[in-house]
Amino acid sequence: MTTLAEYMILSGADNRPPMLDKDLYDSWKSRMELYMQNREHRRMILESVEHGPLIWPTIEENEVTGTKKYAELSATKKLQADCDMKAVNIILQGLPTKIYSLVNHHRVAKDLWEKVQLLMQGTSLTKQERECKLYDAFYKFAHIKGESLHQYYLRFTQKINDMNIYNMKLEQFQVNTKFLNSLPPEWSKFVTDVNLVKDLHTTNFDQLYAYLEQYELHSNEVRLMREHNQDPFALVANHQMTPPHFNTYQSSYSNPQFQQQFSPSQSYQYGSTHPI
Repeated sequence: MTTLAEYMILSGADNRPPMLDKDLYDSWKSRMELYMQNREHRRMILESVEHGPLIWPTIEENEVTGTKKYAELSATKKLQADCDMKAVNIILQGLPTKIYSLVNHHRVAKDLWEKVQLLMQGTSLTKQERECKLYDAFYKFAHIKGESLHQYYLRFTQKINDMNIYNMKLEQFQVNTKFLNSLPPEWSKFVTDVNLVKDLHTTNFDQLYAYLEQYELHSNEVRLMREHNQDPFALVANHQMTPPHFNTYQSSYSNPQFQQQFSPSQSYQYGSTHPI
């Protein structure tokens, strides 16, 4: 059954195949397969990409064996030959100029498909190195200052999706803990609340995001208060806001004549204007 996301990709892929991005090969490969599945005679097109083209039948004439011409093929084999060519064209149309120039001499879809994969992924050792980089990026994943919870969630989703493409499995608890613990300090109270109401072994991080989203306004208020209290210029601002009469009093009190006139050693009796 086609998911909503896949249906949207298929619906938007009627005009031309998706263009390859060298940093998103796995995503492109998945989208290309969906695109091919949406073509007429999709089974034959995918068969050509995955298992190779039609093996053309031979014919023997005057004790000489040769390959049948296209006009001599049966209707079914003609259709497969057409789908072989369609498969090649679909892949080539989805390649940027630099990659296209390296592989456009291929006329077999399977060979072309594998060549593009080799250019993008390299050998199995390169794939292993890429997996190590993905694990490293997962453990180093952190909130970027100024980004919203939604932006944070999208980046985390992309990271997990990249790992899933390589079948790099992580424990549900491990993923959820990383998602929560990488949030900035203003989320600490709400993260504690999540740990109390959600089972991190069974809940997925999409549900955690949906729960936290309702508290984003409050977390922003906490962040603003923290930034205000930690701002070293706030003290200067508070000093500048001191009432003028208070500053005048301080200035006068620092005057030696003022201090002598109102020396603490002099005592006054209530109702009297002269010292005792």
